[in-house]
Amino acid sequence: MERAVLSHRITSILSDISRLTNALYALNTTDIQRYPDNYEVLSTDAALRAERIACRLRHLLYATTSVTRDEYLTSAAVMQGIEIRSEGGILEITLPCLHPKRKQRQSTEYLLDPFTAALSQYAKNNPMPRLRHCVVCFSLVYNRDLPERRVRDYDNLELKQFLDVAASFLLTDDSGLLCDAYHTTELGDTDCTRISIMDSARFPDWLEKKQAALRSITEL
Repeated sequence: MERAVLSHRITSILSDISRLTNALYALNTTDIQRYPDNYEVLSTDAALRAERIACRLRHLLYATTSVTRDEYLTSAAVMQGIEIRSEGGILEITLPCLHPKRKQRQSTEYLLDPFTAALSQYAKNNPMPRLRHCVVCFSLVYNRDLPERRVRDYDNLELKQFLDVAASFLLTDDSGLLCDAYHTTELGDTDCTRISIMDSARFPDWLEKKQAALRSITEL
C-alpha cells in the first residue's frame, strides 16, 4: 500500500477516534435520570463509532501486515470473551454482548467475524455433530442493574446471520422444516447473548430446566 493511501486511512481513523472522544465527553456530562433518551442516543453513537473504528483497523491490519485474517479474528474472539462449550449433547455459545439492531451492518461485522473464527477454531479441536432436525435457542440476557426499557423486541435483532454461521458448522440445513428457533429474555449480572443448539429431542428437557432455573432466581 502506498504511503499516501496509508496516511489517508490512518488520518480518517484518527478523525473517527476524535468524534468518539467527543461523544464520550458528552455522554459523561449527560444526566441519565433526567435525560434518558439523550443518554441512549449518545451511548449508541459512541458504541457504533467504536465498532466502526475496530473494523477499519482490522482491514488496515490485513492490508499492511503479514497477520492473516483468521489469525487475527481468532485472537479477537478471545479478547471479546466469546465462549463455546458442549455438555449433554448441547452446544452453548456465549457472546459478551447483545445482538446488534437490524441494519447496523458495521456492528454485525464487528461481532460476526470473531464469532465465525471462534466456531472454526472450536471445530478443529472438538467433534461437531451434524444435526438434521434441531432447535436453536437465543437467550438474551440483560444486566438487571440497568433500565428495563433497554429490552427490545425479538424482531428488532439481527439473528439470522449468526444462525447461518452456526448452521454451516452444525446443521444439515437451517430450513424452517429442519430448524426451529426459540427466543427468551432474562435478567442477569451482565449483558450477553447465549446461543444453545441441540437436537430437537433434547429441547423439552432443556426448556424445563431453563424455566426452573429462572423461577429459582426470581424467588431469591
